[in-house]
Amino acid sequence: MNQGTFDRLWGELEPIGRDGASGGYRRFALTAEDAALREWFAAAAAARGLDLVLDRAGNQWAWWGDPDLQPGVAIGSHLDSVPDGGAFDGPLGVISAFAALDALRAKGFTPDRPIGVVNFGDEEGARFGVACAGSRVITGALSPERALGLADADGVTMDEALQRAGRVTEELGRDEDALRRVGAFVELHVEQGRGLVDLGRPVAVGSGIRPHGRWRIELPGRADHAGTTRLADRDDPMLALAAVIVQARHAAERHGAVATCGKVRVQPNGVNAIPSLVTAWLDARGSRRDAVAQVVAEVRAVVEAQGGSLSEESWTEATGFDVPLTHRLAALLDNAPVLDTGAGHDAGVLATAGVPTAMLFVRNPTGVSHSPAEFAERDDCLAGVAALTDVVAELAR
Repeated sequence: MNQGTFDRLWGELEPIGRDGASGGYRRFALTAEDAALREWFAAAAAARGLDLVLDRAGNQWAWWGDPDLQPGVAIGSHLDSVPDGGAFDGPLGVISAFAALDALRAKGFTPDRPIGVVNFGDEEGARFGVACAGSRVITGALSPERALGLADADGVTMDEALQRAGRVTEELGRDEDALRRVGAFVELHVEQGRGLVDLGRPVAVGSGIRPHGRWRIELPGRADHAGTTRLADRDDPMLALAAVIVQARHAAERHGAVATCGKVRVQPNGVNAIPSLVTAWLDARGSRRDAVAQVVAEVRAVVEAQGGSLSEESWTEATGFDVPLTHRLAALLDNAPVLDTGAGHDAGVLATAGVPTAMLFVRNPTGVSHSPAEFAERDDCLAGVAALTDVVAELAR
């Protein structure tokens, strides 16, 4: 593989949406940064003579060959980020896909099946709250009515944001044609943990995704003056939130799960005002469905005891990737280790929809993700590209 290809692609993408102070990224759906990312993807596709196709959710597919004649092998990931996210989560998979395609062409490889590179939109759900929105819409897991009604922190709905971006909202929905074109999907992703560090290997094959979900919590209070209202007279929902957060942590410890309250909105959000309403989100995940359900039930009890409400925004059952495909790729890649993950991915959504799906993970030396400290060594990234190149050559024959 021409290592310069990887470096050039990385260098082109690296500045887009990067915060100079934190070093993290803010690449949210249907923003100016998102538009720049989509332009970069379209340019990379055009430079390689690939046919760029948009599906009914606006996900970008760049095809080498015609997937309408026979289903192809799709590779890729997403380009959006969480607030102040890392550089590798998502973009590593897209860059590696283009680099793998270049490597195959440099070898004179002629595929028997079409090969596609995909950029799924709004995978993180950082703006509108539902993760993997792009893949959920085309598979029917997220209805167009619900998707269009989702709103960001400023009250802008996805419907409004799509129109501002010049997109036709009436087209949003399940896309049978897009799904039919994908005979297999392989998503390469930086590992979001330390499994490969402990195993001393640069690349692993994914076996599946643990069950996970998000819940919205509303805690009402009464707005009042911070300096004149006696403590005994206050109805402060921040105290309720503190109780909820502590309960989430203790419940997760009891049931062998993980739970996080990482996003909070406070009204009116003034330093000298007691809040009238706190909205928070619970993210809960575990190796078993019942463990997550027990955590949520215990958190719900505390929320309701405080006069609040808890409602589900998204839920994903445990998702196993295609077992024969997983074993085939592990054997192909020198008996690569096979790992599951607690992180959600578009690969999981496609797998649930019946698309034969696999994942490759690239070693993360810190294990840190969703942070500017997220990292992968260049040599490990190149090992990931080499692995993906071998995988595509195997599947596209």
